[in-house]
Amino acid sequence: MTFSPSDLSTADKKHLWHPFTPMQPWCTEDHEPLSLVSGKGCTLRDQHGREYLDGNSSIWTNIHGHSHPTIHSAIQEQLGRVAHTSFLGFTHPPAIQLASELVGLFPGEKLTRVFYSDDGSTAVEVAVRMALQFWQQTGHPERHVIAAFDRAYHGDTLGAASLGGIPLFHHAATQIGHTVIRAADIEALLTLSKAEISRIAAVIIEPLIQGAAGMRLWPSGMLSALQDWCRQHDVFLILDEVMTGFGRTGKMFACEHEGVTPDFIALAKGLTGGYLPLAATLTTERVFNAFLGMANTFYYGHSYCGNQLGCAAALASLRVFREEKVIEGLSAKIQRFTALLSALQAMPQVCEVRQCGMIAGIEITNPGTELLGSKICLAARKHGLLTRPILDTLVLMPPLCVTDAELEQMTTAIRLAIEEVCP
Repeated sequence: MTFSPSDLSTADKKHLWHPFTPMQPWCTEDHEPLSLVSGKGCTLRDQHGREYLDGNSSIWTNIHGHSHPTIHSAIQEQLGRVAHTSFLGFTHPPAIQLASELVGLFPGEKLTRVFYSDDGSTAVEVAVRMALQFWQQTGHPERHVIAAFDRAYHGDTLGAASLGGIPLFHHAATQIGHTVIRAADIEALLTLSKAEISRIAAVIIEPLIQGAAGMRLWPSGMLSALQDWCRQHDVFLILDEVMTGFGRTGKMFACEHEGVTPDFIALAKGLTGGYLPLAATLTTERVFNAFLGMANTFYYGHSYCGNQLGCAAALASLRVFREEKVIEGLSAKIQRFTALLSALQAMPQVCEVRQCGMIAGIEITNPGTELLGSKICLAARKHGLLTRPILDTLVLMPPLCVTDAELEQMTTAIRLAIEEVCP
């Protein structure tokens, strides 16, 4: 069956339900959905051949740009062998090789075990379930509480959603799931009583910056202070590096900035370079040893855990990091990004610009009740930029292969769109 662009639009409105998308305006007769059909580097192309810069890395996933030859080749080679085999009671070379490379990215040989899943939400689920089951199996059933932070976002599956601190995204899910205590900051944890602390199994945090909170920055030193608190009270530290991992902050992982090595780290999004769904939860030998013996088996997993194509893509992405010296080249790009963002900060319509490496949130001053972020992002399309807002905060998170010229194009498109919507 062959679909024309018009047929595709009609069928989309008739059959699809898009995530995080108000569907009533989407389905109106005069709305033409933007259909993305091809890409190269930082550029995406729509059904009419129009080109746009990928200003949010295809929802924070793409690392090295679209159609990267190294990742393409690796996926094609793996397809010639096998696309997917079960990881429940079986294994395969790409998963073994990837696990070896992932644990080698962290210092001190502390994170030694890798558990694969599908996405960031399930990577968080794995970490939390392991932490809770660990204490149950080691004689501390009272430790059944997870400490999380206000305005946190850790995914949309039921357990991960119950950890989140943004009611807009979670609704009824916050009423069921894990037992959670919320803290505004590290100071709030310091005020907890000994009895309250004795019930905590783990603390979870998005290191350095909270994404869905509007790219909200944590104070410098907060992460290392949190690690010290966890060590003092023998509480597990879970880092959600789904967004911040793989170079986004200027280092391979955000925790490197403060010399922190957690008990669990959740990785996804950029793990495969943004090509295929794959997630990994890394943890320690201490945790792993508590699950030895049939009675202590970790009964959790999905059909596509350790997917062979995903592992091949992830191995290729790590190869690109090495061969193209991606991390080494980020410092200069971040400096250029900072300079361009400072020009946006000077605009009267901009309340604040928050930046962490190659991640930026541009908050719009909004004296009214109508959300402006979506209107500005739509206006930016006319100037060749695709991105999504978080309420009135515009997100700018380009692939790490972005050039200085492309960074300038992106910030110019945002400036023009702001001036058009908020003159």
